[in-house]
This record gives sequence, C-alpha cells and structure tokens, in this order.
Amino acid sequence: MLEEKGRKVSISTVKQVLYRHNLKGCSARKKLLLQNRHKKSRLRFATAHGNKERTFWRNVLWCDETKIELFGHNDHRYVWRKKGVACKPKNTILTVKHGGGSIMLWGCFAAGVTGALHKIDGIMRKENYVDILKQHLKTSVRKLKLGRKWVFQMDNDPKHTSKVVAKWLKNNKVKVLEWPSQSPDLNPIENVWPELKKRVRARRPTNLTQLHQLCQEEWAKIHPTYCGKLVEGYLKRLTQVKQFKGNATKY
Repeated sequence: MLEEKGRKVSISTVKQVLYRHNLKGCSARKKLLLQNRHKKSRLRFATAHGNKERTFWRNVLWCDETKIELFGHNDHRYVWRKKGVACKPKNTILTVKHGGGSIMLWGCFAAGVTGALHKIDGIMRKENYVDILKQHLKTSVRKLKLGRKWVFQMDNDPKHTSKVVAKWLKNNKVKVLEWPSQSPDLNPIENVWPELKKRVRARRPTNLTQLHQLCQEEWAKIHPTYCGKLVEGYLKRLTQVKQFKGNATKY
C-alpha cells in the first residue's frame, strides 16, 4: 500500500513500529474449527453455567481419553549443553519409526485429586466405554469424596452418547453435564494430559509396558493443588467464551 503511494519503508522500520506498539511475531495457536452452531452452543453453555457456585464445579467429575506415544514425533525439550556434545544421549530426544507405538488412556479427575486411569486395549467401542464406567466411575467418586450432587462430564463423542451408554447412566442415576461440541478448552482435564505426558517423557520409558506403568505412577503423583487450581479458575473459561462470542479461548 505504501509502495503504491510512492513511499518505501524498510522491513526493520516496520518491525520497530510493531514492537513499539507491543506487537511481536508468534506462532499461531492451533484451535478446532468452530461453526456458528458450535459457537452458539458454547455461548449457551457459558451463559447457563456462568453463575454456578464454585462448589458446583468442585463436584464435577471430568473425564476424557488421550493417546501417549512411546517416542513422540512432536516432543520438544530444551537442554543446556556445551559445543560438540549435541549428540550425547542426555542431550537428545529418542525417536523411532512410527513413534514406537502408543497407548490409549481414559482418565478422570476432580478438584480434589486425580481419579482412575484406565488403559484402553484396541479400539474403544460403546460397549467398552460402559465397562470402563462400571469399573471406575463410582469408585472414583468415592475416592475423590464428591458430594451427593456430583455431576459427570464427558464430551459428545458418538460412543459416549450412544443408547447403551445413556441407558447405563440413567439406570445408575448418573447426572451428566450437558456439553457443547468442539469444546476441549472447556474441559480442564485437557490441561492435565500435557502435565502427565511431560512427567512421563522425563522418565524416558523404553517400551509400552514401562510407558503404561510410568503413566500410572505419575498420574497418582499429580498434586491436589494443581487439580484444585484448574477447577477453582473454571469460571474464567466461561467468561472468556462470552467475551469471545463463542470462539475458542486461550485454555
């Protein structure tokens, strides 16, 4: 635009002006594509639950699934090293073809502490999901000492919302939190997964059996204070959804 008007400005000048206005180059964050229906649903959720007391959120059992690779392709780690020792094992990230395999985990947590962590064998189907709920849901509620009015959170994956799952939840009188689609940023367990993966990666497992064992150990070590902070600040997420008109938040 400036060149069209016969004015030339160097790149360094442009950068200086941007810096002066507190703008800096950053990598764009990856967020899920949200359609208008998703944004409206997120806004409805934020509006309907924006006035809930903190005690309500403390009694929510949050859950989700995640995949953990043995040797992740996207791992990043900073190291302090001297010149000429870049290839020493302690200064490298081990990788193998196809990531060396992975495991799928289902986990849950609440404001108090982490709940169950279950390894999923093969592809999880709706029947497998019911088995997980039978095995872990009520035991986790007792372990976490949730109140009588506890609420179960899960996303809208088809296997979660299937008839067989809905029937089991109804028969067992489980109150389910109505959930807006495409909203991982509203589920605080999405912040717990990276913490778990960071801790496990630091211990450098060498096979899938060891990977699973270390996941269980580190999951149990996640401090209640960490879990509590994620839940105590939950209303900020809803406020941001409203501020951003249903668009993705920073969480």
